[in-house]
Amino acid sequence: MILIDGITIENNALIGPKVNLITEHHPLNPANRKALVTKPILIKRNAWIGAVATILPGVTIGENAVVAAGSVVLKDVPECCCWSSGKDYQGNNI
Repeated sequence: MILIDGITIENNALIGPKVNLITEHHPLNPANRKALVTKPILIKRNAWIGAVATILPGVTIGENAVVAAGSVVLKDVPECCCWSSGKDYQGNNI
């Protein structure tokens, strides 16, 4: 397992080139926009994240889940599911 500044990557996870793991964001309220909010990312065992995918703050990628190349993941991906930003594959079981 690898733990780096709020990002946990469990054993045998595959991460393609140019993947973005983003753990920080700014509040939408203009009065608070200069603040920095962080939320951890968890990538579970045997998950596979395709090239150029972006994982946003607070997301968990489930065990054996697959994230398609180029996807933007803004909510948790359940175990054994395939996620794509396109509607055709969102949340399909493997």
